[in-house]
Amino acid sequence: VQLQASGGGLVQAGGSLRLSCAASGHTLLGDARGWFRQAPGKEREFVAAITWGGITSYSGSVRGRFTISRDNAKNTVYLQMNSLKPEDTAVYYCAAGSRATVVFRDYNFWGQGTQVTVSS
Repeated sequence: VQLQASGGGLVQAGGSLRLSCAASGHTLLGDARGWFRQAPGKEREFVAAITWGGITSYSGSVRGRFTISRDNAKNTVYLQMNSLKPEDTAVYYCAAGSRATVVFRDYNFWGQGTQVTVSS
């Protein structure tokens, strides 16, 4: 399974970005997907997750601003990020696993990461 993340970029505070994570290769059925992020000098942290059936979970720092969704027919997961803040600056990684958890070690497959930079 290969995960390809895209959609990162540079945006001003208060702006929006939409990240995509497309799966290819031996695609998974029933997989959960997650988004994590890692800022320089910090540990990788959970952002959002979604089950195959569409049940979502979010970290407290992004709840109400970010929305995770998925299109199972396209094997793609999205992360709509609104009201971005400078502290959202990080490399964002998408991941796939059997359960939608907040623990990055629970995910078996990872994308390469996409940089999100929010200027103040």
